[in-house]
Amino acid sequence: MAESTPEQTPREARTIARLARRIDAFGRKHGGPAEANVAYIGRRGARIVLVAPDGAWGDVVAPSLAAAEAAVAKAGVTVHEDFDGDFAAKVRTGPYEWARMAGIQIGGPANT
Repeated sequence: MAESTPEQTPREARTIARLARRIDAFGRKHGGPAEANVAYIGRRGARIVLVAPDGAWGDVVAPSLAAAEAAVAKAGVTVHEDFDGDFAAKVRTGPYEWARMAGIQIGGPANT
């Protein structure tokens, strides 16, 4: 069971532990610890973008910026301030992403 700190309720501690397990599982599935970028997305919380050593990427949404920061700390991943430069270059995209990007552009294929 996740232990709460004085600043966290037991529910928040469980949420952080669940997020940390998901972050860890993603990294293990793709060759080792993932790297992360945490971005505040308003009232919805914070988005944790993960990039694995094999270039796979994904994200999870935490209910708050504090929960996201606690989850990446608990998972022990490297956190980047920005999603640019060397970190962004690690992302590998496939046909799905290219088709989605093309569909978003005016005149591109439909996004269905």
